[in-house]
Amino acid sequence: PESPLAGFSTALSQTPSMSSISSEGREDLQVNRLETQIWIKPDIQKTDVDFSEILNAIQEIAKDVNIFFDELEGVNSPSKDDDSLLHHGNLTSTSDDASRLEVVGEEVPDKNKANGLYFRDGKCRIDYILVYRKSNPQTEKREVFERNIRAEGLQMEKESSLTNSDIIFVKLHAPWEVLGKYAELMNVRMPFRRKIYYLHRRYKFMNRIEKQISRFRGWLPRKPMKLDKETLPDLEENDCYTAPFSQQRIHHFIIHNKDTFFNNATRSRIVHHILQRVKYEEGKNKIGLNRLLSNGSYEAAFPLHEGSYRSKNSIRTHGAENHRHLLYECWASWGVWYKYQPLDLVRRYFGEKIGLYFAWLGWYTGMLFPAAFIGLFVFLYGVTTLNHCQVSKEVCQATDIIMCPICDKYCPFMRLSDSCVYAKVTHLFDNGATVFFAVFMAVWATVFLEFWKRRRAVIAYDWDLIDWEEEEEEIRPQFEAKYSKKERMNPISGKPEPYQAFADKCSRLIVSASGIFFMICVVIAAVFGIVIYRVVTVSTFAAFKWALIRNNSQVATTGTAVCINFCIIMLLNVLYEKVALFLTNLEQPRTESEWENSFTLKMFLFQFVNLNSSTFYIAFFLGRFTGHPGAYLRLINRWRLEECHPSGCLIDLCMQMGIIMVLKQTWNNFMELGYPLIQNWWTRRKLRQEYGTQRKTSFPQWEKDYNLQPMNAYGLFDEYLEMILQFGFTTIFVAAFPLAPLLALLNNIIEIRLDAYKFVTQWRRPLASRAKDIGIWYGILEGIGILSVITNAFVIAVTSDFIPRLVYAYKYGPCAGQGEAGQKCMVGYVNASLSVFLVSDFENRSEPTSNGSEFSGSPLKYCRYRDYRDPPHSPVPYGYTLQFWHVLAARLAFIIVFEHLVFCIKHLISYLIPDLPKDLRDRMRREKYLIQEMMYEAELERLQKERKERKKNGKSYHNEWP
Repeated sequence: PESPLAGFSTALSQTPSMSSISSEGREDLQVNRLETQIWIKPDIQKTDVDFSEILNAIQEIAKDVNIFFDELEGVNSPSKDDDSLLHHGNLTSTSDDASRLEVVGEEVPDKNKANGLYFRDGKCRIDYILVYRKSNPQTEKREVFERNIRAEGLQMEKESSLTNSDIIFVKLHAPWEVLGKYAELMNVRMPFRRKIYYLHRRYKFMNRIEKQISRFRGWLPRKPMKLDKETLPDLEENDCYTAPFSQQRIHHFIIHNKDTFFNNATRSRIVHHILQRVKYEEGKNKIGLNRLLSNGSYEAAFPLHEGSYRSKNSIRTHGAENHRHLLYECWASWGVWYKYQPLDLVRRYFGEKIGLYFAWLGWYTGMLFPAAFIGLFVFLYGVTTLNHCQVSKEVCQATDIIMCPICDKYCPFMRLSDSCVYAKVTHLFDNGATVFFAVFMAVWATVFLEFWKRRRAVIAYDWDLIDWEEEEEEIRPQFEAKYSKKERMNPISGKPEPYQAFADKCSRLIVSASGIFFMICVVIAAVFGIVIYRVVTVSTFAAFKWALIRNNSQVATTGTAVCINFCIIMLLNVLYEKVALFLTNLEQPRTESEWENSFTLKMFLFQFVNLNSSTFYIAFFLGRFTGHPGAYLRLINRWRLEECHPSGCLIDLCMQMGIIMVLKQTWNNFMELGYPLIQNWWTRRKLRQEYGTQRKTSFPQWEKDYNLQPMNAYGLFDEYLEMILQFGFTTIFVAAFPLAPLLALLNNIIEIRLDAYKFVTQWRRPLASRAKDIGIWYGILEGIGILSVITNAFVIAVTSDFIPRLVYAYKYGPCAGQGEAGQKCMVGYVNASLSVFLVSDFENRSEPTSNGSEFSGSPLKYCRYRDYRDPPHSPVPYGYTLQFWHVLAARLAFIIVFEHLVFCIKHLISYLIPDLPKDLRDRMRREKYLIQEMMYEAELERLQKERKERKKNGKSYHNEWP
């Protein structure tokens, strides 16, 4: 008999074009369309040939015919936005006729209809929501887009909002056939066989020991940080081998129920994949949901949350209502702040990209425990050795040492013993354990990153991300609009695409780099303004009426300067975001990932410089270039540069880091949670006023989710940026502030639950996205780790008094030449570190108003200041002493030795720690082997079953493989 495919192809070739069909003949064509579909199946079943290729060809041709007839239907069809199709608060189905016929005569599940997660039939689950306004003029684009959505096989229902009749919700559902087709195209990995765990053979002696250990563990209390296994559901895909879904091998996969085989996150991701590839207008680039969102055709697009996160019943007695409720109870609730995160459940609900963020955040928080413990130990060591510190003792007992004024005119002479408190506080942070802690933190940063690689590899294996490769990304619409005239062939897809010339790209990058340099200059100018403020106000506070401020003028200056600096930082951050957005768009990146990487790098650079510029000034420049009494260096030949406190500059650096870190983290936490809470509360308040409390509780799920806040436009950028900046604070200047890891740990314990609460309760459900790692942030973390080694070396050598004390102990102190450096060797250090100045050598504009007679009853002749200079009556007055050069040489030597030693340790650790754990490598190899065996056995079993059925039916086939 003649092949039905040939007849079908002949009929299709004789089909007239759409422009030549009259309106009267369209109904006949639609009837012929149904007859053609009925005619194909019987004739195909009568043939005895291999139909795999024929069926595939028919599917492709039928798809073209479906689109062709959908275009015919849309010529004179009524507008889908017409008010006659919608009733306020009632569901209006625009799904295919076949789906309507399937539910006729069947009982509709009342529970599914009531929870707002299903269509009117109570069976078709809502996989995606589109929202638009009827008053929006982009009606034609939406009509074409929705018509093509139905041509792809998606089912659709519309409903007007209960609170605003102008708002229309479009509910989408993907049937099993569509899910299977696109899951195969997207290489979605699905479970197909339970895992078989391979156990090594053990000897009887080892088994006895293990039994005794397990019996001993039974007496111990349960680990409080582990989640209750009875609370968490059985996540089947984690206990099964997975493989890319294939419709031809569908019998290999574990399918208990087709409706739940693909979880909700996967279903939404498949629907989003379809929506990104559906056309809405004639033209090469008129495609995709993102473009419709950007031009305002649709107001919002999001997958639904799985019901309410609260329940009247206890989760322990009645179980979880849904995965959202389960996440709230065992992850986002404040009562479980001490427990581990259910990362598998987070990944299943929000996708791998968000799951990886929380996995990294949890790993970072866990690694902060040893750093916080060691930092606290260093601080407590300073507390316990405070009474034995020879330097602070000498400062507190130096009532006869009179220090020179720290500012012009209004600052008085002061006893060195007046800075006793500051000397003791400085010892808490700058003691013998500080160098050890700086080395430890440099090594800790390397260990953290190396072990995160291993942890990421384990997560990637458990979440089936090892072999996952990102799809070829779509070109950004802005890039297409700008360079649509120039095209070249894409080497991967083989299709022509817009092309940006090299000269144009270089010129844009140069302009962008110039903008970055200019904004960094703005930061430097802001720091310069803070310096001028400190110089001016220290004299003002010294002449203040209140004795408390007058006696602590330098501390008051530092504290107010830090607060003002924080306000400037927050204001400039708003400006930097706009500038970074402008410069990134100016560069015209080709894809979204390139845009995100460019924007991320700029924002991090801006905020890092903005946040740390004043800290760098205090650490390395404050009090370093002031000159000496009688010859002070001045700013614009007017303002005398600020000096350090008599007890050193480290106390200023500690105050800067402590205040900025606490204020920054508090502000970030408020903006992350407080701002969405206030917005959502205001929305709920308006709804209660208009419709009452009872009506609000009856809102469907799509209405509730629409009233939530959308996830920010930059995705996880703000969350990562906050933690990376905190990581910089924790490592870069940790030698000056050992409590930084402890503050970071306390903040992160709160941060995890804040972010979890925000994702579960305050934000719309984000689209589940896949990712293999944390992206460009890992490179930034490595850069911060390298910078931290350099900065800590300079902090110890330049900012702290560690090197001057060491030089004094071994060279100039009582133990000189004996090779000892204990507290007894530091006797006389304070006096040796102060130089003498003749009061009569003061400049006119620097001469203080008081003559110091209040100390001894007569005018002072000499005062002391921190430096290594010769006395005024030496051959070279106020010249540098030999001790100054010894200290300088020791500082430079320490920086070189410290950096090389720590970098060697870092590289050695990186070399010794493999990126992939050995047991994971063996598991991966064994799993690959087992999967091949299972697939072969399943295929052989299927072939043998078919062969038995054929023999049973009496059919004989030649040239068969066994």
